[in-house]
Amino acid sequence: MLRWPAAFLRWPYAFAFCLSLVVGLVTIYYSQHLDVGLKDPEGFLGPAYIRLPMIGLLIFAVAILPQSIYRYGFRNAFSGVKTIVRDEWSLHRVLHVATGMISFYICYVSYRNLKSYLPLLTGNSLHDRQLLELDHWMFFGNNPATVLHDLLGTTIAAQVLAVLYVLYLPVVPITVGAVLVLHRDFTVGAWYATAVSLNWVLGVVSYYSLPTLGPAFYEPQRFADLPDNGATQLQMSLLRGAFGFKEDPQGDKIYGIAGFASLHVSVVFTLALFLHFAGIARAVRYTAWIYLGFTVLATLYLGWHYIADDIGGLVIGGVAVWIGALVTGNTRRQRRKRSATAHEDGDPAPTTVAPDDAPAAVTTKP
Repeated sequence: MLRWPAAFLRWPYAFAFCLSLVVGLVTIYYSQHLDVGLKDPEGFLGPAYIRLPMIGLLIFAVAILPQSIYRYGFRNAFSGVKTIVRDEWSLHRVLHVATGMISFYICYVSYRNLKSYLPLLTGNSLHDRQLLELDHWMFFGNNPATVLHDLLGTTIAAQVLAVLYVLYLPVVPITVGAVLVLHRDFTVGAWYATAVSLNWVLGVVSYYSLPTLGPAFYEPQRFADLPDNGATQLQMSLLRGAFGFKEDPQGDKIYGIAGFASLHVSVVFTLALFLHFAGIARAVRYTAWIYLGFTVLATLYLGWHYIADDIGGLVIGGVAVWIGALVTGNTRRQRRKRSATAHEDGDPAPTTVAPDDAPAAVTTKP
């Protein structure tokens, strides 16, 4: 009688499955309670239910074709693809990848809908003034955005930071798809998918705990000198969506303005931490850390967030990676226990380690 529950708890996607189920049900409840239909937010490459499978299939094709050419040559590339799929892509592996993407998708869509209900559930209870005063205190009586505008200028820097900020939109689903498809250790894919899904859930909790608009929406005049760019266009799109949602919550518009905490920072920090602890190639890890630095800078420069928002994002990202590692068996202690069991069974044990109770460094199997 206890075999199925025990087997389920050992499943690396058990937590992500339960998390997506709970947050999905909560979203459905509030949708019915507020009489606001569920919406599938559109973005890069269209709706998420189209975007994620497309990204997964694209990454699969990009990954498998070079392998086939390398192993079998150009002439036999097509037959080589079939051989690789037959030998390396079992139904078990496909189901793990699909579970990771579905869990991520449900948590993301739930996050966007719950975020959209903010004005209906919190009204005009905003805390921008307090966070703005905190910004001034931390910058010795100055506004961070004004200081950055004076220091970096408002021409080239604005365009570069805007591109890097908006790049986040495709980076998130692409990295989730890449880890799930390319990494052969199912627990590592589950770790990252769970951590990113946790970002959405913890982000919604932070939005309702401390509702804010963000500097560019609270004090738009402070950012009026910035040239038109991808970030300002996105801000205008969010404003149009907000106005449309408030006029007709039952319509097709979705409300997407919230400051605390910064999910841009939390998700990018999650990515950088995960790549670091998972032992991914050094160049990729360094790129992620550099991108995190530019993301934090862009949130302040472009007026998306207050300093407290970014700090909150760092906390969420760190907690998400740690919980993700714990529930998927990727802390050092858990991996060491599995290694000992594998050694007793005669299997080779992994050699990479990490601090106790910290996410363990892992390597891709050959």
